[in-house]
Amino acid sequence: MPTNAELWERRAKAVGRGVNTAHPVFAARAENAELWDVEGKRYIDFVGGIGTQNTGHRHPKVMKAIASQAANVLHTAYQVNAYESYIALAEKLNALAPIEGPAKTLLFTTGAEAVENAVKIARYATRRSAVISFTGAFHGRTFMGMALTGKVVPYKAGFGSMPGEVYRLPFPVESHGATGADALEALDWIFKTDIEPARVAAIIIEPVQGEGGFYVAPFDFLKRLRAICDQHGIMLIADEIQSGFARTGKFFAIEHSGVKPDLITTAKSLAGGMPLSGVVGRAAVMDAPEPGGLGGTYSGNPVACSAALAVIDVIKEERILDKSIELGDKLKKRLKEMSMRNDLPPMDDIRGLGAMVAFDIVKSRGRQDPDPDRTKKLMGEALSRGLILLTCGLYGNGVRILVPITVEPRVLDEGLNLLEDSLKAVA
Repeated sequence: MPTNAELWERRAKAVGRGVNTAHPVFAARAENAELWDVEGKRYIDFVGGIGTQNTGHRHPKVMKAIASQAANVLHTAYQVNAYESYIALAEKLNALAPIEGPAKTLLFTTGAEAVENAVKIARYATRRSAVISFTGAFHGRTFMGMALTGKVVPYKAGFGSMPGEVYRLPFPVESHGATGADALEALDWIFKTDIEPARVAAIIIEPVQGEGGFYVAPFDFLKRLRAICDQHGIMLIADEIQSGFARTGKFFAIEHSGVKPDLITTAKSLAGGMPLSGVVGRAAVMDAPEPGGLGGTYSGNPVACSAALAVIDVIKEERILDKSIELGDKLKKRLKEMSMRNDLPPMDDIRGLGAMVAFDIVKSRGRQDPDPDRTKKLMGEALSRGLILLTCGLYGNGVRILVPITVEPRVLDEGLNLLEDSLKAVA
């Protein structure tokens, strides 16, 4: 088998450089929260495919569902020949999603595709075209996804003009100088100076920002946003692609606030690592587009649908929602202990909801002075010791933890010890 270095050299020659790879390590095998590279080295995975492995790599029940479906039908294209697993999954998502009244679901392939279609549905249902998103948001790499995303480098830089009629609000993060009141004032200002509310189709928000830094939208702010949308006939879209499917201790993070959006986008851990996404929403809104207006060749693939049905069973049968809360409490407690040590780099703003946890590396304690250089060194040091980490946030100094919720206690402790050792090494 080739080495990591040999594969990296082949990658450089064969693969376009526009797709980045955070770590020069090539996966050969994975199990729950552990991964082995092509050279046989073992790693503890605190990234989980950027949140696609909430129920762990290769969960036995999910693998069984995949094998069973693959033995019968791999693909037909739902628009040509339908299949029961699509319907069954839609029924389960409709029952799980915090939607007011009857709900319906459409399935797609990627998170960006779900966002694109949620915007299309909102525009068709309202017969309006403008969309409002937030600073720090990440909604995908398609053109509408880029337009909605609130970070230029690397997602927008060099790709030319974005789709029009996208407006942006500050995401309420007090440590970054923006409160919920500030964001609402900015929204009022947009309505006064840029666009009348009657032309806004939707406001899209991540209840917990993913790429933007794992910041939790204040619940009171979400409630006020819901009221404003109701007042003006605007669709509220909750982007739950990274925060959904048990990561925060609920199937959907927005459930913590009690707010019911009009549309929800989901992907990542929905199908345990298989490519699948969906839009769940109010039935009348979902039914607005004409037949044929939505779809995609691989949308709602039967193997992925079967995997997702198994994921839902695993979440319920194995108390994954409760385990997410327990895991998050343990992570934050241990990180807090690390942050109080003088022999480790200054750590700040330990945050998160459930097991969606992050912290910042800063230059001095008690100050918001990002240290992206040391954060980058931490990534490399952790990898050399057998721990896979990933950064987040506008300043490149956030470290996010998306370890599978099913992680065994001994593996979690080992991973946290490796994190502590890595921090000490870059202090």
